[in-house]
Amino acid sequence: MAVDRPHFRLSDAERAEALDALAEHVRTGRLDLTEYEERSALVSAAKTRGDLLPAFEDLPDPRPSVLASARPPDTARPAAPPAPSVGQRLSAMAVPAAAVIAAVLFFTVGRFGIFVFVIPIIVALAMGMITRPRR
Repeated sequence: MAVDRPHFRLSDAERAEALDALAEHVRTGRLDLTEYEERSALVSAAKTRGDLLPAFEDLPDPRPSVLASARPPDTARPAAPPAPSVGQRLSAMAVPAAAVIAAVLFFTVGRFGIFVFVIPIIVALAMGMITRPRR
């Protein structure tokens, strides 16, 4: 694992960040006190970014930000969801349209009564059967 620009010198703030990261590993139980003392001595004596790498090469996050570019990404980017098919888009438009038509029929043609609201249910079921993936 290569550090980005390993010859760059460290600042006091970067050393302090590295010591904080080591302390977090002690708190989580990844390091015991003896290992912490050894690694913190290494970090305190470090002059360049490359000098920090041995103290963190076998530890997960948290790591100092100067070593962040050296790590490969742990997870791949999630794939984009597939675009909806024509049937799915048609289904998404048909059900609300059927509900609007049922409401218009209910208020204008009164003789069908409440049964006009069965229309959106029938359309939703039909669209579900049409757009369902085949096995």
